[in-house]
Amino acid sequence: MASKKIVIDPITRIEGHLRIEVEVDENNVVTEAWASGQLFRGIEIILKGRDPRDVGFIAQRICGVCTNVHYRASISAVEDAYGIGLPKNAEIIRNLVTLALFVQDHIIHYYHLHSLDYVDVVSALEAEPSQAVECAKKYHEHPYRNSHANISAVKEKLSSFVKAGRLGLFANGYWGHSAYKFSPEENLVHMSHYLEALRIQSELGKAVAIFAGKTPHPQNLVVGGVTSVADMLNPQRLNDFMFILKDAHDFIERAYIPDMKMAVSAYRDEIKSGHGRGSGNFMAVGGYRFGKAEQLFEGGVINGHDFEHIDSFDDGYITEEAGRSWYVDEEPTSPYEGKTEPFYTDLNEDGTLKSEGKYSWIKAPRYKGEPMEVGPVARMLIGYSKGSKIIKPYVQKFMDDTGLELLDFSTSLGRNAARAIEAQICCDYIFDFCSDLIENIKYYDEQTWTKYVFEELPKEAKGRGIFEVPRGVLSHFVRIEDAKISNFQAVVPTTWNASPKDASGIRGPYEESLIGISLADASSPLEVLRVIHSFDPCLACAVHIIDTKGRELSVYKVGTLCNV
Repeated sequence: MASKKIVIDPITRIEGHLRIEVEVDENNVVTEAWASGQLFRGIEIILKGRDPRDVGFIAQRICGVCTNVHYRASISAVEDAYGIGLPKNAEIIRNLVTLALFVQDHIIHYYHLHSLDYVDVVSALEAEPSQAVECAKKYHEHPYRNSHANISAVKEKLSSFVKAGRLGLFANGYWGHSAYKFSPEENLVHMSHYLEALRIQSELGKAVAIFAGKTPHPQNLVVGGVTSVADMLNPQRLNDFMFILKDAHDFIERAYIPDMKMAVSAYRDEIKSGHGRGSGNFMAVGGYRFGKAEQLFEGGVINGHDFEHIDSFDDGYITEEAGRSWYVDEEPTSPYEGKTEPFYTDLNEDGTLKSEGKYSWIKAPRYKGEPMEVGPVARMLIGYSKGSKIIKPYVQKFMDDTGLELLDFSTSLGRNAARAIEAQICCDYIFDFCSDLIENIKYYDEQTWTKYVFEELPKEAKGRGIFEVPRGVLSHFVRIEDAKISNFQAVVPTTWNASPKDASGIRGPYEESLIGISLADASSPLEVLRVIHSFDPCLACAVHIIDTKGRELSVYKVGTLCNV
């Protein structure tokens, strides 16, 4: 029997437009895969010729979700170019905002973007609430909002949705698929926490906004520091921030981590089979300093699942190429020299991708010529392998409680486990960052900005801002000539993970992780979604829209109203 292609376009429950094509053999085993970003990002072009001090307000528009981290990375790139250091308080406030975003992002990802790949919503209607209450107690002594009344109310709410034909975002799942393994009671517990997570993530948005001014699209950063001085000096604002994080901490300890242990138990066979395992290349840059000499994350590079040998990270080894991407510049190039000149080629006559040529708007970043997986799993594996006194105990406890091994994190569900552990770490240690801020203020250190005179800064410079952000390694590179931006390139986490094949035919992490998975039903490719969603795709960070024919789409004339 000949092989056949399955096309999923678009992949939903992600940010942006992603198309996945897989080729399966007669046994429905994936033998080849193509990941294609379907829209074009032109922010790099828009930034050319701009005042470097304005970079953050434009670059944060790369994405409508990851605004905070693009804002920070772009401004940090300019600060690096000019050699402008940050006051301690400014760095702490930036870290508080980013770490609150870590916690929010991870909770949203599992419950609202990914859990329905494992949770059968319709099956939850068959659950017995009293048994669901006891089920949750297997994974925590005091489960989150686990009263019989609350669990019954959740079941009734789901039932009312179904009876009224108002399943909404639950309407198009592969309910009843043989790949679902949770019992009806486990499904009901998860759905209870799904609904609770809606409130938690909303509150965390408020926490981010306390120091960021607003979210998305914050306004608190400037080259040299932050503007949220009044918030920093207001005890009530800091207290509000910590109160929200304590609430989130309770949810993580009593819902998120237990739910992940429940998932590991139910899907142990899938994990042990290596479902969604890629090449084993992982990269992290480390960072987030606090206290005297503490650091939340460790940097390093793992190759081929060799956890015994961790190479040091050096951003000088990062290149991007476009041999299979819809751009003119095809050769591996340093981001400082990279170009963003579109060169679109059409699809095949049957609508499938031109798999032997260019097929994605995403470039192919490589580290020493190799594709790298980035994200929570990379940070947890590298931190554990380097003996981090922060990360290793958390990972070890989870492995002891579940029977997982280190290699098991390099799977679809393993990525989710790593993300939950990281949320737990960030939520625990964010209070140490708060303590540092309070200690500085206590001793009258209220500085939040490094003064400089723009006209006295070098007219020619280059710099980069590289950070760990929720989805992985984010790096912005800037070149400045004649005091204006001459080139700007962003290599984002999803660029690394969703990268197409390179000129040598080496697959990107999404593609490699799909190879070898078996589909129970080729017409309902739930297993493909599990793999892709486990990376938490953010295609908006990688692509934005243009008209590929070069036509004028529309013209807008905005009138002004003023009183003279």
